[in-house]
Amino acid sequence: MSSSSASGSGLRQGRLSAAQLALFTVAASAPLTVLGGAVTTMYAVSGNVGAALAYPLLAVVLGVFMVGYAAMSRFVGSPGAFHTYVANGLGRAGGVAGSFVALLAYNAVQISLYGLFGAVVADFSAARLGVDQPWWVWSLVALAVVGTLGVRRVDLNAVLLATLLVLECLMILVFDLVAFGSPAEGSVTQAGLDPDNLFAAGFGGVLVLAVVSFTGIESGPLYSDEVYDPRRTVAWAGYLALAFTGGCYALSAWGLTVVTGPAQTPAATATAGPRAVFDVLAEYAHRTVADLGYVLFAASALAALLFFHNGVARHLFGLGRERLLPAYLRRTGIRTGAPVAGSLTQSVLALGVVLGFVLADRDPVFHLFTWLSGVAAVGLVLLMLLTSAAVVGFFRGRPEPGVNLWQRRVAPGMATVLLLGVLVVLVVDVDSLVAPDDPSYLAWLLPGLVAVTALFGLGWGLVLRALRPAVYAAVGGGPAQVAPGEGAEPSLSR
Repeated sequence: MSSSSASGSGLRQGRLSAAQLALFTVAASAPLTVLGGAVTTMYAVSGNVGAALAYPLLAVVLGVFMVGYAAMSRFVGSPGAFHTYVANGLGRAGGVAGSFVALLAYNAVQISLYGLFGAVVADFSAARLGVDQPWWVWSLVALAVVGTLGVRRVDLNAVLLATLLVLECLMILVFDLVAFGSPAEGSVTQAGLDPDNLFAAGFGGVLVLAVVSFTGIESGPLYSDEVYDPRRTVAWAGYLALAFTGGCYALSAWGLTVVTGPAQTPAATATAGPRAVFDVLAEYAHRTVADLGYVLFAASALAALLFFHNGVARHLFGLGRERLLPAYLRRTGIRTGAPVAGSLTQSVLALGVVLGFVLADRDPVFHLFTWLSGVAAVGLVLLMLLTSAAVVGFFRGRPEPGVNLWQRRVAPGMATVLLLGVLVVLVVDVDSLVAPDDPSYLAWLLPGLVAVTALFGLGWGLVLRALRPAVYAAVGGGPAQVAPGEGAEPSLSR
């Protein structure tokens, strides 16, 4: 879930190949964070031992989605921003709704990671360093670091990203080797890949965390100006990234059931949480390998926090620039040009949510990480569904050269139907994320937050159309042409 921006990577136009772009998008999903966080939590909260199979199935759905998404990315002003696609394909009011849903979903992803980071670092520091502090202390340290880097416009260097990704993949490879080499039942069991086990109780919870695992994989179009051939490179990079991550996550999730025993996996992960992965490394590899895994996990999670923080800050900046939100959000730093107002706003929001969970005495993984992942998953699938429908609408009556029938109609139409099915399962079975002793209203509150946000955004778009037509006309097409007398606030950038 971490990536560098185009501006910070030092890459020149036309220099990115499909393989290089795939590296960025794979790094954006933070594989080790997925294994240690999403996969272990998936088994713990859902109790579904067939969860590994969800990854290749969802990768296929996202691959179909990627066809139209990549094709349309060449014709929109802000490739990679879902609401831009929605505005250009389904109407500007829909684009406003999409922008608000995106803001909610990516904030939820980012803030959820503070719980995961704090829990893992607290566990490691207490066990190995003798520093026993509650999880929220480490979460607040991470928040301070990310917030400081955000206002200073610090992005992740491409070389650092590549190095971190390689080390993460090597650690996952070690885990897979020891997991399949030490089966709890004496031989490798296929239960983790049994469809009957997947399509059983807890399927909705599995899909929630599988969707969140792929977050960042949609970032390929952001680099469309830097690739050799935008017509092919962006799409092929997406397919490569999906194939790699889908296969990697499925293999590792299956391996966890093999080494712990399918019947014991839910209980083992519920007891140990993210530590379940590192306990396997410590027992079957070496304690030093497990310690290195902890360090890589923390680095990966911190990189993901910075990536999503910067993304949300820039999204807030864009909404302020387009006058969809208060104009102060478009204020930038004098020397850095960083979206300072957006960065500070995101940090304050994250601080408030983390402190709220602390005061409510909620668990950082099974509550903060899991509940916000539920909100994020529903929001992200809704955005992709609307984007697929927007692709069909955008190309209707527009026979653009180089875009065939499969790209403009068949694939996005299929993706719309498939994503609608995923969304229905998420909403109907979201209560599989909620423990019996948790408030029952969470089953409707988590998806309800997304619905209310979308409706509010749609309503605000209609208000803009009636009262501020100049602002409304710019939705989905870049900075607003502010009408005389609207009093735009000045930017602090040079």
